[in-house]
Amino acid sequence: YLIYFLCIYFNMKKIILFFFLIFNSHFVNIKSNIFPDINCSSYIVMNAKTKEVLAGKNINLKRSVASISKIMTAILALESGEIFDMVTIEDKDTKMEGSSIYLKLGDKISILDLTYGLLLRSGNDAASAISRHIEKNDNFALKMNEKAQELNLSDSTFNNPSGLDIDDEGNISTSFDIASLYSYCLENNLFKAIVSTKNYSINNVSWRNKNKLLHRYQYCTGGKTGYTYKAKRTLVTSAKKEDFELVIVTLNCGNDFQIHEDLYEYFFNNYCYINFLDKGINYINDKIIKSEKNIGLTIEKNKLDDNTYKIYRFDNNNNLLECQLRKNNEILWSRFLNE
Repeated sequence: YLIYFLCIYFNMKKIILFFFLIFNSHFVNIKSNIFPDINCSSYIVMNAKTKEVLAGKNINLKRSVASISKIMTAILALESGEIFDMVTIEDKDTKMEGSSIYLKLGDKISILDLTYGLLLRSGNDAASAISRHIEKNDNFALKMNEKAQELNLSDSTFNNPSGLDIDDEGNISTSFDIASLYSYCLENNLFKAIVSTKNYSINNVSWRNKNKLLHRYQYCTGGKTGYTYKAKRTLVTSAKKEDFELVIVTLNCGNDFQIHEDLYEYFFNNYCYINFLDKGINYINDKIIKSEKNIGLTIEKNKLDDNTYKIYRFDNNNNLLECQLRKNNEILWSRFLNE
């Protein structure tokens, strides 16, 4: 009887475990099919390649964005051509308030290493040293705003390299502008490498990336955290599944990491990206096509089936006129190249 009872007991455990796994996986699928509740002042979901806005709230609301504005400082550093320059740390750098990589007076550190400290640990001392070296006349904010104008970030005003908003109003931007800026930054391979780094070691010191999503979500490719009393929690992240890469920005959002993960799961589960042309040189039907931008569309998966296909329409001189997505003979989407 004891042996019989034990067999029943262990079989019941297996049955309970089996039903738990089935229920749990079913629950996860249901959850990723429901658009998550989002409690924040502003948020945006953007296709990183095409800059297409997929979802959002108050995407043009201007407010202090805190340390996520350090991505502007970072891209200026990486585009400066001075990444291997050695910077001697000055007293001004060591006295920066807030988050720090604990630089000491007289330390010598490269712009590249400072950028790692800037993006992984949000070091305000790193921001000070970078800005001082690149723009020696203390006009780094002017350089930031010139770059913002170049990128058509029309609702952004930068006042300092760190995002602190104690001595001035800080760096003012919107979720749309930050997502656009971050998408631009992702075109820089070194920037992508830095924000996707989980841990970085320098001089026997290890820096762990503050972006928790990078450590816990398999599709996360990077991001930047931020917080001040005025801005509250701010976060920009990116995630990529297959050829579908998204950028999400939340401003004044308490449960930001979970919301980002829920949004990624929703869009990856329900949408896909269909690429037609990459920015640069493309080879289509034995023809060489040069495109000034990425061209493609984000579409719901349930609109596609085995009868969905891409069409490239050329003129008599083999110039590409139009990209189409068709299902049977119906045009689901089209884009003329002169648009």
